[in-house]
Amino acid sequence: MLITTTNTLEGHTITKYIGLVTGEAIIGANIVKDFFAGISDVVGGRSGAYEQGLREAKSIAIKEMIEQAQHLGANAVIATDLDYETINGSMLMVSASGTAVVVKLP
Repeated sequence: MLITTTNTLEGHTITKYIGLVTGEAIIGANIVKDFFAGISDVVGGRSGAYEQGLREAKSIAIKEMIEQAQHLGANAVIATDLDYETINGSMLMVSASGTAVVVKLP
């Protein structure tokens, strides 16, 4: 599956626009992560626990978007966008969206 943030795929011809596809993931921040994130913030470090959680959520959201595109018969997703939102101050939602298309492969 080809994924791009641009509206075209250089070197490929889009033969069909299928439509919007999305994927979402929500992760919760537990008390242990909050504690260690607070310590690293105090000493000016990075929060590895949150960064890993964020990477996992992004991966899940993109995977869901790809699965939806494949189910619709697409072989590429263009104009991909990632959005991040906090929910109730204790959860993070990552959403991926894009346009599922069929491209002529060389």
